[in-house]
Amino acid sequence: MPVERTEVVVVGGGQAGIAASEHLSAHDISHIVLERHRIAERWRTERWDSLVANGPAWHDRFPGLEFPNCGPDDFPSKESVAAYFETYVRMIHAPVRCGVEVTQARRLVGRSGFLVETSEGPIEASYVIAATGAFQVPVIPQLIPLDAGVTQLHSNSYRNPEQLAPGGVLVIGAGSSGVQIADELARAGRSVYLAVGRHGRPPRRYRGRDFVWWLGVLNKWDTEAVPGSDHTTIAVSGADGGRTVDFRKMAEDGITLLGTATSYEQGTVHFASDLADNLGLGDRDYLGLLEEADAYVSQHGLDLPEEPSAHVIGADPPCVTDPILALNLADLGIGTVLWATGYGVDFGWLKGHGVDANGRPVHKRGVSSEPGVYFLGQPWQTRRGSSFIWGVWYDARYVVDHIAKQRSYRSYQPPD
Repeated sequence: MPVERTEVVVVGGGQAGIAASEHLSAHDISHIVLERHRIAERWRTERWDSLVANGPAWHDRFPGLEFPNCGPDDFPSKESVAAYFETYVRMIHAPVRCGVEVTQARRLVGRSGFLVETSEGPIEASYVIAATGAFQVPVIPQLIPLDAGVTQLHSNSYRNPEQLAPGGVLVIGAGSSGVQIADELARAGRSVYLAVGRHGRPPRRYRGRDFVWWLGVLNKWDTEAVPGSDHTTIAVSGADGGRTVDFRKMAEDGITLLGTATSYEQGTVHFASDLADNLGLGDRDYLGLLEEADAYVSQHGLDLPEEPSAHVIGADPPCVTDPILALNLADLGIGTVLWATGYGVDFGWLKGHGVDANGRPVHKRGVSSEPGVYFLGQPWQTRRGSSFIWGVWYDARYVVDHIAKQRSYRSYQPPD
């Protein structure tokens, strides 16, 4: 079989891969985008039915296209997001090949470049961009045995309340996915228990502006990661038009809050006594942003309505003042444990190129430790906004600019 040749192979046809394609085309760099399923597949089939974007349409998009049939302050549905990227691919004429799986990429022997093995045959390329993102492998902690007599599933497999086994639901993880699913289940009449770990909790809107606007004018989207710092889970939601996540209000509405899940023994899940501390951490994040926003309004003389009520933190409910440290699943009729515990990565196809012993990418701003290998779509890849739709577009520009510079060095020929 003849080997196809291109300058760049982009692996992944989601937002990161499409952004890379736009910038590669702008530099007139030949490339192919390989997607093993469909464009933006994770938005289509690996999220729950009612999911909407966590940012408003005016903000969470690429610069070159607005969301059609969607108001600027609306939160697009997952179907709208997938359709948006399909439209974008057509608009920029991106060379996306769907249904093509990459099995490995290995460095060529005796010459520069890589041989990329795919389900449709081999491709040689000078550069490889791993644009598969950070949400690849669902992570379920090995806490509750599979034979514990309760259904266990990850949030990526959850679709709607009707899908779950009868009975109550224990949701472990209170980031954006966990809080939205827990709220949906409670509204459907389920008895819901929510384990809340450490988190950030921004206001959805304050003084008439969405929190994404506040993070923009306060220059927080461009905050760079501090080496060694932990990724912080963010509790934010665009559901039902968007509202601030308020765990105390969730408890008032019937959801039982718990601390961090720590162990399991004979049908009982045990929890740390850290719920109040975790809520306090979220409160400090929330109030801190309000204070910075107020200072910004005053400094710039903006005519934005005051919201003194937003600064009021409600009273702690009984599940916080007298925390529950153990739940017997059978006694409480809990039929499902839903893990909203994030994702891991799978770069096994890179065969160790640019990844550490744990399989995690080693890079600076997407430029790998392995010459010719690049990463896109990683949280905090360059800044706080990297994992958002608009953020990956700017990260892709940096990565492709780096490729263009390397390309120019390679092509240099000294005069005779």
